[in-house]
Amino acid sequence: MKRLFATSGLAAAALLLAAPLFLERGTLNDLWSLALGVILASAWNLLGGFAGQVSLGYSAFLGIGAYTTVLLSLRGVNPFLTLPLGALIAALFSVAIGLPAFRLRGPYFTIATIGVGEAVRVSAASVAFTGGSSGLRMPSGSFDFAANYYAMASLAILTVLLAVAVRGSAFGTALAAIRQDIDAAEALGVNSTRYKLLAHALSAAVVALAGSLYAVNFQYIAPGSVFDFRLSLAIVLAPIVGGVGTVAGPVLGALVFSTLQIKLLAIPALRDANLLLYGGLLILVMLYEPGGLVGLARRLLALRRSAGPAREAPSAG
Repeated sequence: MKRLFATSGLAAAALLLAAPLFLERGTLNDLWSLALGVILASAWNLLGGFAGQVSLGYSAFLGIGAYTTVLLSLRGVNPFLTLPLGALIAALFSVAIGLPAFRLRGPYFTIATIGVGEAVRVSAASVAFTGGSSGLRMPSGSFDFAANYYAMASLAILTVLLAVAVRGSAFGTALAAIRQDIDAAEALGVNSTRYKLLAHALSAAVVALAGSLYAVNFQYIAPGSVFDFRLSLAIVLAPIVGGVGTVAGPVLGALVFSTLQIKLLAIPALRDANLLLYGGLLILVMLYEPGGLVGLARRLLALRRSAGPAREAPSAG
């Protein structure tokens, strides 16, 4: 199964990078959105999946990256040169909020991250240099769809490779131990706070990079869009539907969510039904397949393997 996922991943990456050569602009926009979804879901999974720390405040990091890019671009800095600074600011902010928040566990930690996300949104809407609730617009001449598409597609591929590297490393083993039993992990010498902070900072930096590219692509941002709590929910639901704690799960979840979003936006009567549909998917996953789409695939593969010998048994006699 791992070989199948690896082969499929390589084919998808090649298709994503080669798509501008043979696809029209509308389809490329959809692929851009898919790449964004893969980045956000896979980055969240580094903390929420591998370490089991469910955060509902990741839109704050996307907004930090977006606002860093817009504010510096308005001062004459090349938008793509602002990406590292946005990632650094988001990582530092994640450590600042993580130090107190990681003292909490379970639902208390999750509730704290909701408060942080909403506090950042309200703050951004209340100060003048961010444009207040009206938001900010990128300077004219800063839009280059081809460059932005390749940057987003490359970031999506690198984020998935990062997830593969983390999961197979000692760092990933420590995160898995924290997810399974934090007290036992600490008893074995794992510094849970340090590892959670590292995972939080790494995922925050990746999300901020995506936020910067988001701002360049849409050319306009406002607190109500980049700091939206519904965005944080979508970031969490995608890996849960696909298979939390796996590498392929967030990718599959992002594919499902991006496809549904495109279909819903095409039907005016259903444009506001996304949360209802997402909630329904979440309920189905929790009731029937907690492992998500990856768990379902593993179950079907196991049934197929167990059925194989059973079919061959009569011919043996």
